Amino acid sequence: MHVVIAPDCFTGTLTAQQAAQAMADGWAQTAPQDLLTLLPLSDGGPGFLDVLGSALPEAQTLAVTVADPLGREVPAAVLVVEDGARRTAYVESAQSAGLHLLDAGERNPALTSTWGVGQLLEAALSMGATRIVVGLGGSATNDGGAGLLAALGVGRPEDLARGGLQLGDLRDDALSGLDSVRERFAGVELVLASDVESPLLGLQGASAVFAPQKGASPELAQALEGALGRYVEVVRRSLPETTDLLTGKPVRLDKQPGAGAAGGLGYALYLLGGRRVSGVGEVLSAVGFRDLLAAADLVVTGEGSFDWQSLQGKVVAGVAAVALETATPSIVIAGQTLVGRREAMTLGLSGTYAVATSREQVEAAMADPVGTLAARTARVAATWSPQR
Repeated sequence: MHVVIAPDCFTGTLTAQQAAQAMADGWAQTAPQDLLTLLPLSDGGPGFLDVLGSALPEAQTLAVTVADPLGREVPAAVLVVEDGARRTAYVESAQSAGLHLLDAGERNPALTSTWGVGQLLEAALSMGATRIVVGLGGSATNDGGAGLLAALGVGRPEDLARGGLQLGDLRDDALSGLDSVRERFAGVELVLASDVESPLLGLQGASAVFAPQKGASPELAQALEGALGRYVEVVRRSLPETTDLLTGKPVRLDKQPGAGAAGGLGYALYLLGGRRVSGVGEVLSAVGFRDLLAAADLVVTGEGSFDWQSLQGKVVAGVAAVALETATPSIVIAGQTLVGRREAMTLGLSGTYAVATSREQVEAAMADPVGTLAARTARVAATWSPQR
């Protein structure tokens, strides 16, 4: 058999590369005769550049130093790929705005900023990129991308780059440089790669859904919602609204799918003329996943927790969709499985397997994520691989 092993990261325990290797080691224990192709994947969050860099050997990596969510210098990178006359730059927002960059006691979305993501975009522009793909996810911020805009010259850092809560006091002219920055991006295809479809504001928005995961209390999340509301008001004063040609109604960028991604970073990219795509879809396209499956007998994907969010455009859903189109059986091996058989079959998955199903097994998996994932994969291989 030719088996493609294409997992996402197991959040908090294994990177996508580590997970793929552990699964391959386990499979080889039971079915050493099988041909294994390892293809770690990402949906735009942490690991986005690592996955693309390993799958695109022709890509060039530019090392840069940018600001983390609290303004400290951290290493980051821009991945550049030449495609004929087009030069594409891939940027991972989590490298500068990621939650993993902060200790638990430092997590405070009232203060964290996306300034470093703006620095990454500047680096991409300096390399002559005509297409910039920004992977969104795993952020520690809730500033609507205001810090990014400040780094690009839209307004004063003291107004825009001091965290989401500061936006509640914005002056009407705080975004005076927005038009000129938009002109700089007029000839660039700017792409938001994200699995999140949330708008910026409201019950499904950045503050209500994601701010608590970044350290916000209910009171702070409500205050951040109000601050982002003022931010949107100032944007609407600075940027004339366009009209939807089909409905005749004004286009509200803050209500666009993905505007609330990465604490509202998606909204700032929309302001610069960006468009949204599925994060995992962008990765699968870049690595030629469909062509790879044409020669495969089985694809094995995985993630830390296979739950309801997995059905909303995550790696597992993206892999299953392509596998279904190419008539390739697909299965998922996850740390925990919280989705029923019917929902899994709706995605096109032929099987779901959990590493841990009890509290004791969860503790064992956290203590030895590589060993337990390999052991579970070895048992799965006995079911799916023909034995000599």
